[in-house]
Amino acid sequence: MPENFDTFRDPTLSMFQSLVDDVARKITEPSKAVGPKMRSLKRTGSSLRSIATDIALRETGQKPAGSGPATRSLGGTSKFCAELALQYIKALATGNEDDRAAVNAKYTGSTCDAAWVNTLKEYHAYFGAGGLRQIPYVSPSVIGRQIIPMKSEARVALVADWGTGAQPAIQVLGAIRELEPDVLIHLGDIYYSGTPNECEENFLAPINGTLRANRNCNVYTLSGNHDMYCGGVGYYDLISRLNGDPFKQKASFFCLRADDDSWQFLAMDTGLHDHSPYSVSDVTTWIEDDELNWLCDRMQEFNGQTILLSHHQLFSAFSAIGPEKDGTRSPLNPKLMKAFEALAAKGKIAGWFWGHEHSLTIYHEFAGLQRGRCIGNGAIPVPDLEDIYEPVAGLLDAPKIVSNTMVATTGGVWNNGFAVLKLSNVSCDASYFQVSNGESKLVYVESF
Repeated sequence: MPENFDTFRDPTLSMFQSLVDDVARKITEPSKAVGPKMRSLKRTGSSLRSIATDIALRETGQKPAGSGPATRSLGGTSKFCAELALQYIKALATGNEDDRAAVNAKYTGSTCDAAWVNTLKEYHAYFGAGGLRQIPYVSPSVIGRQIIPMKSEARVALVADWGTGAQPAIQVLGAIRELEPDVLIHLGDIYYSGTPNECEENFLAPINGTLRANRNCNVYTLSGNHDMYCGGVGYYDLISRLNGDPFKQKASFFCLRADDDSWQFLAMDTGLHDHSPYSVSDVTTWIEDDELNWLCDRMQEFNGQTILLSHHQLFSAFSAIGPEKDGTRSPLNPKLMKAFEALAAKGKIAGWFWGHEHSLTIYHEFAGLQRGRCIGNGAIPVPDLEDIYEPVAGLLDAPKIVSNTMVATTGGVWNNGFAVLKLSNVSCDASYFQVSNGESKLVYVESF
């Protein structure tokens, strides 16, 4: 994974990025390459990634950044291979077999490296004739009434949109480790597309190598949209290997409950319905009905305080996720609002944490939710040319942000960060941190 990269919400572009990253890795990590040969291979891999980013930027109507030496070094041949790869992924996403066959024909006899062709064939296994293959969603009927135990007065770290494997992600994980959490919960998105290799290298390897080095810490991860772009094949294998019984995460939703019944975390799957390769617009995602019933049961049987977790936001000041009426847009996802109302009727909700938007946003009470918290700034570099705290135009009654809770910028990007919740039998102390050059700094503290 490159140190700095662009990531796109378009599923086909994310799959394209995964493809090129896989190719670049195969090129740059041969078992016997050393010295000048290795340096040449590294330049080749870097060029492939740069060209892929430029093509993806062009596809989204943005100005390509790649006009420097790294992008130019491989010339037209590499660009030709990358263009064909994108055409191939589009054909897979739409189930157009004629287009896929046409791309294969262009590869035959071309100057593209054989690794490209082999990788295209591997990625074809993620898809069926009609587009994205069936996601192996695990239903409530399979897991039954599973309650994952958590020790009383636990220290719980929350991070979102973290699974890049790049330096910012490693720095954030190092800062989390210094605070010695008992539990880490990732709110979703392993980039670019949640492939098995990305889940292994961008999530599990740093978790085991950094967070769990010489220390026990149970780890859980939610389903984000990027995790589902390859059909969830990497994600569902990953969660089966994160923890042993009785702490194993068996589904994309779960209930993590303190031993003294003071607090529980209810994690919801909002990524299942934000995977479509046919649309890149803001998706009004939702929770499966039987999953919502399962979550309501966990609320009704519990007398303590509940913290909700999801990848997607209930509301936002920065995305038009609600329906349009009379030229204005709602900041509220109406489908998730119905789920929130159903859950709130069953018990006490202290707050809701989500990611998806790459910022730290501490909202004032809105839509009946006392504490809505976006912590999606886990690893993605966002240039400071973009004002992440500027509300989107045309929103009706945009939610307000608590004063003095914004992260700073360093080196031209907004700082990444995470949250740590310290539980007791009567309260929850939440601390929000930003990370700059590997050093963490407290941004905001509150008590539930």
